[in-house]
Amino acid sequence: MHRIVAAAGLRILKLIAGVPKAFVFQVTASAPANPLKLANQLLQHPAILLAEPNVAVLRQPCYRPRESNYAQQWYLNHEGGADLVPGSHIFAEPAWNLTKGKRSITVAVADDGFDLEHPDLQSEGKIVAAVELQRGGIPLAKTSETHGTACARLITADETGKGMIGVAPGCALMPIGVGAFIEDQTIEQLCQWVIENGADVVCCGWSAAATYFPLSLRQRVALTQAATQGRDGRGCVLVFPAGNANRPLSGMVSEQDWPNQLLQGATRWLNGFAVHPDVITVAACTSLNHKSACSNWGPGISVAAPGGHAPPMYYAQQTGLVPTGPVCPPQLGRAIVLDEPTAATTTADAVHPALLGDTSAACAIVAGVAALVLSIHPDLTALQVRQILEQTADKILDPEPDAQLKLQLGHYDANRYSAAFGYGKVNAVKALQFAQQQITPLPLPQRWIQYSNSTPLDIPDGNPEGISSIIQITEAGSVQDIEVRIDIEHEFMGDLEVYLIPPWGTKVLLQSRAIGRLTSLKTTYSLETTLWLKTVLNHPVQGKWRLHIIDWVPENKGQLRNWQLDLGV
Repeated sequence: MHRIVAAAGLRILKLIAGVPKAFVFQVTASAPANPLKLANQLLQHPAILLAEPNVAVLRQPCYRPRESNYAQQWYLNHEGGADLVPGSHIFAEPAWNLTKGKRSITVAVADDGFDLEHPDLQSEGKIVAAVELQRGGIPLAKTSETHGTACARLITADETGKGMIGVAPGCALMPIGVGAFIEDQTIEQLCQWVIENGADVVCCGWSAAATYFPLSLRQRVALTQAATQGRDGRGCVLVFPAGNANRPLSGMVSEQDWPNQLLQGATRWLNGFAVHPDVITVAACTSLNHKSACSNWGPGISVAAPGGHAPPMYYAQQTGLVPTGPVCPPQLGRAIVLDEPTAATTTADAVHPALLGDTSAACAIVAGVAALVLSIHPDLTALQVRQILEQTADKILDPEPDAQLKLQLGHYDANRYSAAFGYGKVNAVKALQFAQQQITPLPLPQRWIQYSNSTPLDIPDGNPEGISSIIQITEAGSVQDIEVRIDIEHEFMGDLEVYLIPPWGTKVLLQSRAIGRLTSLKTTYSLETTLWLKTVLNHPVQGKWRLHIIDWVPENKGQLRNWQLDLGV
């Protein structure tokens, strides 16, 4: 191998984790050709099975909100009306009777940028582990970057009494900025971040700006690792949109009548993200239970969700966003809008073109339902969540031919599968009820024991060593339930991380640094609110239990006033 590498002018950067004899190389100045030509040359060598250049491709947002009118969130629940048919919503209201989402379940949204000061995202503990992968720091939105904020609000917008509400308002949000271009390292960084920081659901409301985009080996491996190794081996639930060109996820189309003849004749389409076997790929349907005109289709669709009625569009690097050909007439149905109308957004110019919603809106809605499912049953694997969504989906029908390509896609085959809708339109309450039935009840504690430590401790400022307060338990028994009550005062709570360390030494994160400007924290962590506390169940109660607090940032001081440990044994 070393002779091949030297002759090609390559330098080894790293192994590809999980793939034997697979490496990432860097092209050096001594290379005889550019990376594209070099990869083709290396493929001719009998000892090389695969050689791929790392090609950066422009990321294509699947919808970009431009309207303000959220008076009717028809996709959550409705009782009929103009352009609404029964059952075209996701039945959110009865689902919310079971849960509105738990803060211990985190939805990562990987997108362009985020308005982290938005009123819908300000509740305590809402934002966790925010990161900008390519620029570094916090993923703050530029003026033109609204897609990430919109997707985040569709999923987790708080119940504030005004504006809108997300599908899973009780869940936490992990905003991840991925920039305009995606390549191997971006996908690897994204997957590594969600694994290391405990994301439960990952919403990627975009696709590659290309007609034919197969995933590289590194991208395929990274997604599989996130879907199988995240959440302590249960897997992150990865959700991607089908795309908005009204084209097959994988297949040939004889293209005609495109603007400026951008595409003409036999064209092969492939959305590598959407056909990855470990992701949930979401198509879009309308308020009339029809296939959305823009929604891509074909084998690989998992489920559909409401996504409005946007026209089919394609993002070409040379022209920007263009309608796919032949241009089809406007589709009936309701749009998805995010805000109340204002004087600035009610002009004819503003209202006419801005019909919100397509497959990335549908993708965000399904990510929210997946978060509700995990709030009910956090021990489900990613595969089980996908199966629950598919098994409980509503079999909506669209017998009409597609207006653009004249294809009849809205029926189901013998396997109860539809090219337009996958296994059907997601139904939140059915999914939650099914998940609830899979729960094995925990044994009830025979008794509760209660210990506390009321000795105040100053928290060392900006010291990664932190402090520990100890509770010594002498009684016997095994943990069947647990509650941890803490009382901390600090000038800036966002500097702190709080851990519980049981006698066997495995740290359990109780509170991340996501609570920002608060100056006091009096709260209780339980199995209902803090998923990681389940790791202490069925262990002996006897021994030293520690509350460990770390202040990561200097200049603000504070004190642990007291804490209490309640154990059901």
